[in-house]
Amino acid sequence: MKDKTAIRHTGVPYYSQWGSPEWVQPIVEEDADPCDDPAWQRSGFTEQARYRFWAQRLCGLTCLESALDFWGIAHAPRAALLDEALRHEVYRMREDGGVDGLIYRPFASWTEQAFGLQVEVLPEATLEEIAARIDSETLAIISVSPEIRRPDAPNAQRGGHLILLHGRDADGVWFHNPSGIAPYQSDVYMPFSTVARFYAGRGLTLTRPGGRPAG
Repeated sequence: MKDKTAIRHTGVPYYSQWGSPEWVQPIVEEDADPCDDPAWQRSGFTEQARYRFWAQRLCGLTCLESALDFWGIAHAPRAALLDEALRHEVYRMREDGGVDGLIYRPFASWTEQAFGLQVEVLPEATLEEIAARIDSETLAIISVSPEIRRPDAPNAQRGGHLILLHGRDADGVWFHNPSGIAPYQSDVYMPFSTVARFYAGRGLTLTRPGGRPAG
């Protein structure tokens, strides 16, 4: 019998962190140059070095872009979103040249101000608790290991990457993975027990303007 509590948003656009979804596998597994992808400028980047540095770090902004486009909320290209995110300290440059981010609370403040979203930050929550917050007006972003792109292989970590949840039922979730590899790239269904291997225990929800607060 079908679970009556199931909800799945259809038509949520999928975007890769890089220019083309089909380039994810050669970039992340074969060390291909992201700028060999003819579509590397698709997200608004014009400088190759900046694109190479940031594209691998923009899973969260890619999830946000999918949500905004699904709800028809206007926004700048991803490269310009990055500029705004940096101004709001969503990402912070380290002295060693690395980056701290996506930092949830500055992200929440920025997206609430810029796009009118209602954002609930959940620094400690089970996967089932976050999934239960998905409703007709709400999507979720959770922290998982990037190794979730190969769920049949053992994983060595939890967290470090963000994916967009756009559906759930009694047993699992549907999601888009910005650095996923087909068939675990877009509109993926995965049981809670599998996702939990990669899940870092934190995430946030996004509720569109006019929608009821998540929870």
